[in-house]
Amino acid sequence: MEHINNFKKFQPLLYELVARDVKIKYRKSVLGVLWTLLNPLMMMVILSVVFSNLMKFDIENYSLYILTGQILFTFYNEATSGAMTAILGNASLIKKVYIPKYLFVLSRIASSSINILSSFCALILVMLFTRTELHFTMFLVVIPLVYLTIFSLGIGLILAALTVKFRDVMHLYTVFLTALMYLTPIIYPMSMLPEKVRIIVNLNPLTGILNIFREVMMYNRIPSAFELLVFLVVVLATLALGLWVFYKQQDEFILNL
Repeated sequence: MEHINNFKKFQPLLYELVARDVKIKYRKSVLGVLWTLLNPLMMMVILSVVFSNLMKFDIENYSLYILTGQILFTFYNEATSGAMTAILGNASLIKKVYIPKYLFVLSRIASSSINILSSFCALILVMLFTRTELHFTMFLVVIPLVYLTIFSLGIGLILAALTVKFRDVMHLYTVFLTALMYLTPIIYPMSMLPEKVRIIVNLNPLTGILNIFREVMMYNRIPSAFELLVFLVVVLATLALGLWVFYKQQDEFILNL
């Protein structure tokens, strides 16, 4: 209850931090927030043209296949990378007044969540343009999006805590994201992978979340209760680990800022 009451007390500050993050990202930009709509569309066109001609994947509606993967991975990339520097970026404020430090990480995740909603609008536009059939399972899309948000928050808390003490994490994570992108079936089908590689890709939590997302958006399938339960346990365990690491380290933040 103490933590809940503390969160309610600082809730207006969280709104201000989210608004600040969004304004800073699109400051002096002519199109502003519209870039969250245009970016995935332009990337989808480029990737579709390149990979559909070079690799010749036999995937129905390949442009939509790419866009679904790109939207989710871009959100994870942006949310965790932003959360990683959340404490360092607000060092001057943390040194002056008491603010629950997790709010800075949470604000980065929340601002990225606003961006993914705009990207989701781009996905709907592509589905309408390509005359893809819309199914009632689309309403279940909130499940993988919530899973991804919780998972990103857990990873973000871990990265934020480690980055304060070890600045090298920022450089290592950039390399890790590149590897993770290729270990997530964004541009290729799972069927093309050798068995050993497929096992590794399936161990990636983003793969499972992305598969659920595609099932409800593209293939009119309802994920099994077992599948949903497994990934719920995974994302909650990641969040619990993130909270534990963050709270163990947060008292020493001030010494390393």
